[in-house]
Amino acid sequence: MERQGDEIHVNTTEASGGITRHGVRYVLAISLLLAIAFLSAVWIIGAYVSADKPEGRSGYQGVAAETR
Repeated sequence: MERQGDEIHVNTTEASGGITRHGVRYVLAISLLLAIAFLSAVWIIGAYVSADKPEGRSGYQGVAAETR
């Protein structure tokens, strides 16, 4: 840190608190991609499984019709 009159000049390391790595950026990017992949897999598997049922998306319609 250097003082010049009323101004204080600091270098990059002092201004950033000594942290100059970008690890958080990579963790965020990887986590975002994993979350998108997981939710896409749930959506695709759910659509595939419900397409096999003749009564539509949920099995509740068939269960309600059998109990009447």
